[in-house]
Amino acid sequence: MDATLAPDPTAITLAPGRPQTHGGITVVPLLAAAPPRADYITLGEALPQGFTITEVDDAGRVPELLVGNPLERDVLLYDGEEVVGAKQNRVLEASILVAAGAAHPIPVACVEAGRWHGPSGGFTAADRVSHPESRRRKAAVLEDAPLAQGVAQSAVWREIDERIHETGTHAATRALADVHETERDRIDAVAGSFELVDGQCGAILALGDGLCLDLVSRPDAWTALWPKIRRGYLLDGVRHVADDPTPQDLVDRFVERVIAAGRTSRPSPGRGDDQRLHGPSVSGAALVLDGEVIQLSAYTRGGDGPTTLGERGRIARPSRRHR
Repeated sequence: MDATLAPDPTAITLAPGRPQTHGGITVVPLLAAAPPRADYITLGEALPQGFTITEVDDAGRVPELLVGNPLERDVLLYDGEEVVGAKQNRVLEASILVAAGAAHPIPVACVEAGRWHGPSGGFTAADRVSHPESRRRKAAVLEDAPLAQGVAQSAVWREIDERIHETGTHAATRALADVHETERDRIDAVAGSFELVDGQCGAILALGDGLCLDLVSRPDAWTALWPKIRRGYLLDGVRHVADDPTPQDLVDRFVERVIAAGRTSRPSPGRGDDQRLHGPSVSGAALVLDGEVIQLSAYTRGGDGPTTLGERGRIARPSRRHR
């Protein structure tokens, strides 16, 4: 394996804000703890300016797409962002920072198993990032084989089929997009409970003993991404509206485990390094450039609960954190 265990990994600094709750859904905003250094924009901002995502050629390849960035700024592609069109809808399998002026392949997974036809031209961005349960399963499969094309595809398809069955969705091409349409009214009904706060650059989603953390280095990038990430969060969240909120100490312990997790590192397809988290109760991935964590996603492992998340602890206030 090309990866090496980072003996002194780049510090992850988290500054939680006031939790927002609706029934059994809890979202904890994460606030910027230091000024961002890297400059970039998001996919949604870049596409209208000429950034492109296409099939690699006329024949196409399921686990790979081609990106082109003619802009003078780097573009952040967020792990789990969905792009629609061409031969079939896909989701990004890793967060990738595409350099200004660069063009290269990126790893993706199919989220529309019943279609392989249509033009080989460009994709458009969907209004969502994949829901955390799908991303969690994908991260677990890729933990020891990051960026390996096609490795996580079966897990992605299996989870989508489960969600189609659970929601009673009519999905002629087994598309995740159809599940979102089925659940759109339920998602929209609770979305207003989870609003951006000043200086926010990430969030923790807590649904019972299942937790997910998302973070970027720039608050302006988070502002652009939040409507898409929130829609993914709430596809999972609407199943928990009638539940009790997650206890705060469970959230605290999850954060401590994310910070303490070991990481392996390898070059990203774009700028920086792709890192994978390895912990007894967490998994996930980070994108690091010149010592700065550009993006981070982390998840509790399947079946995690209070007995596996470690000793009782609290989230330290920003002034007490290691810098």
